[in-house]
Amino acid sequence: MLTIGSIVLGVADVRRAVDFWTEALGYAARDEVEDHWAVLEPAEGPGVQLALGLSESPLQEHPRVHLDLYTADAAEQAAEIERLLALGASSVDWDSYPEDPDFVVLADPDGNRFCVIDTTHG
Repeated sequence: MLTIGSIVLGVADVRRAVDFWTEALGYAARDEVEDHWAVLEPAEGPGVQLALGLSESPLQEHPRVHLDLYTADAAEQAAEIERLLALGASSVDWDSYPEDPDFVVLADPDGNRFCVIDTTHG
């Protein structure tokens, strides 16, 4: 049986991405961080690994794959968005929001899109 071992993000600056994602998710580098590759894992307990690989591929405005980060409610969603923006994320002027969305689209410092989701919404 197959299992997902890591989700891999292409980034332009691996060390900058490590700084952002370790703070954003409470993760730690599994091994020594290299300029072209790093694997992050939860600092405490089980969870999915996030691998960061040096990439020169252009960003996609509407990526086919992205991360969904869950929050417990709307208040936590708002607080996490504020915290992520302070860490270096940016707001994305997303043109595909439905009416009354449960998610907010942000981008990491490399421009990779991700969503912060209020899991209690609707």
